[in-house]
Amino acid sequence: MKDKVYNFELNIDWKLINLISEIDRFDANWTAIERKEGQSLNELKSIATVRSVGASNRIEGNKMSDEEVDALLQKIDLTTLADRDSQEVVGYFEVLDLITESYQNIPLSESHLKSLHNSLMKYNAKDQWHKGNYKQHSNAVEASFPDGTKQIIFQTTAAGFATENEIRALLDWYTTETEVHPLIKIGSFVYEFLSIHPFQDGNGRLSRLISTLLLLTKGYKWIAYVSFEHEIENRKNEYYQVLRSCQAQRPNEDVTVWIHFFLNCLLTIQKQLLTKLLQSGLETQLSPKEKLIYSIIQNRPNIQSGEISEKLAIPLPTIKRLLSILTAKGLIEKQGIGRNVSYTIK
Repeated sequence: MKDKVYNFELNIDWKLINLISEIDRFDANWTAIERKEGQSLNELKSIATVRSVGASNRIEGNKMSDEEVDALLQKIDLTTLADRDSQEVVGYFEVLDLITESYQNIPLSESHLKSLHNSLMKYNAKDQWHKGNYKQHSNAVEASFPDGTKQIIFQTTAAGFATENEIRALLDWYTTETEVHPLIKIGSFVYEFLSIHPFQDGNGRLSRLISTLLLLTKGYKWIAYVSFEHEIENRKNEYYQVLRSCQAQRPNEDVTVWIHFFLNCLLTIQKQLLTKLLQSGLETQLSPKEKLIYSIIQNRPNIQSGEISEKLAIPLPTIKRLLSILTAKGLIEKQGIGRNVSYTIK
């Protein structure tokens, strides 16, 4: 069945309905889970924050690893944020922290969008001229790749009145629409925000922060304990391909493929969260050394045994034995072969 959502076409089929139902089923049990898993959730939130900050910035070309992000956030010194990567990381962290702690006080409005953008770009020395204001020049969406090359994904709304009018129309639709399911509303809002690209820079990062804000506002509180941004980074090529395929039909495009992608990402991280909560029961049975190793792997996926041995000053044979125990318990998994073997959270 074809339906109209905002200015888009959406093919509402059984797959889409099942996705929404599965996400909402978990959400219905979240209050009980939250009550039971207090301490575990605090630890998961800390890990998710580091992963979200690192991933969202890397999608846009930032070079900092999660380990480097964690080290920076552990001891933020605003006087030493000399490089752009560090400036972006601290700005993103502060906005994400604001959203997760105060989302009830951040209604979706033009002034709040500009304020969030201003805070996101707060420490970026080269972006002071445009932070918190709509774009003044064209800003086609580009994909950044590890080798430093870039590729235009799609053209965006023209600067000036066109951007202002489209953002206001989008905000008006979102705040007055009452019949569309919240998850479809959020996915549609994020897609159109990316299509308009209202700010000179930072739109991709802000779109992911807005996703978290809107999900929290609509009651999907579990999103604070898992990294939506990390899932987008893992599926970066697909992310850009889906955006491009929808944008090619603009205006009045069919966004079904985007909504499916958006909801699939949410369902995937929701399942990851459930797995981590189930694992947390096993973690309480770990020895002190096993806990140290598990913690390092959480913060540094794909780390090798030699690096763990060096960090903990524990002999390599002991580390390998403990890694085998953690693997057997289903808490971590081994990847690669020979000298390329590394470990990550299962």
